[in-house]
Amino acid sequence: MLRSSKNPALAIVSLASLASLALLTGCGGSADGAENSPAAAAAGAEAGATGTLTVYTSEPQAKIDELVAAYNKFNPEVSVEVFRAGTGELKTRIATEKETGGIQADVILAADVPTFEAYAAEGDLQVLDIDNTAELNPDVVDAEGYYVGTRIIPTVIAYNTTLVDNAPESWAELTDEEYKGIIAMPNPDVSGAAAFNTTVWLETPALGENWLKDLVKNEPTVLESNGPVGQAVAAGTSGIGIVVDYVARELAAKGSPIALSYPSDGVPYVSQPAGVFTDAKNPDAANQFVEFLVSKEGQELAVAQSYLPVRDDAGVPEGAPALADVELLNPDLAVIAEKQASAVAKFNDLLK
Repeated sequence: MLRSSKNPALAIVSLASLASLALLTGCGGSADGAENSPAAAAAGAEAGATGTLTVYTSEPQAKIDELVAAYNKFNPEVSVEVFRAGTGELKTRIATEKETGGIQADVILAADVPTFEAYAAEGDLQVLDIDNTAELNPDVVDAEGYYVGTRIIPTVIAYNTTLVDNAPESWAELTDEEYKGIIAMPNPDVSGAAAFNTTVWLETPALGENWLKDLVKNEPTVLESNGPVGQAVAAGTSGIGIVVDYVARELAAKGSPIALSYPSDGVPYVSQPAGVFTDAKNPDAANQFVEFLVSKEGQELAVAQSYLPVRDDAGVPEGAPALADVELLNPDLAVIAEKQASAVAKFNDLLK
């Protein structure tokens, strides 16, 4: 769905609390870092947002719990309520709420840009009022300010090291006969990342529809989401998995016989955008929360959770490559947004 013209009047008024929170990002900080300390940030937050903040997210439960706890250290005056589900379920819930009186969440933090493009086009998102987007990777910042990416989540090829001797290093290799029946992948009807990836593959000239047809001929096992795919590879029920990188990295760190490769013919990724709904009951806290997500401290937490960050001053997870060493695919996101529904339908048709 291509975005229609938007009303900049949807932008809300800046708050002193956001100016205080901007100290977290390191802009204008003193040499000894005092202005960036948690104590300074908490002092600023005391005069800032209060009340209840409702977040809809596809983040794993343990990760969103850590994120909320970290945010509440900077602003304990806000009570954060979370509804967590896959992107598909979130979209269904939001659609139902729109039909029955209005969206009940303040913030959405979910997997893929096309979802946010659609909400922006429909007038469901308001322009963010945050101050630190200039410090971020420009590829994850919406040009019109309706959402911002909060982490880089590449999809990679994971493999069980006890079962696979000749590990594939490209998407093209996954169609080889030797991998027939041993590939697992997430369901694009459930996983926003999987839906996004399917569209990117179809729009990548070196892959495209013929490659997708050949992949399906290799009889992949389609599991609900990335978590079960990673577990299948770790347990050896599938030799190979198409999965987001942090899942494989975390399993390997726990001792599972799993390794991963970043495909040489291009790595699709989602940026887990965050946005504030037009119907938000607490837009002050919502904008403050989004600003925390992409602050230096928020991104250091993302790295600790094994995500690649959206800013270059937060480091990278242990065992992860530098972004400069990964051949990331950066398609036209407007095209991906427009074609994602048909791409998922095409994949489902091929499975029949």
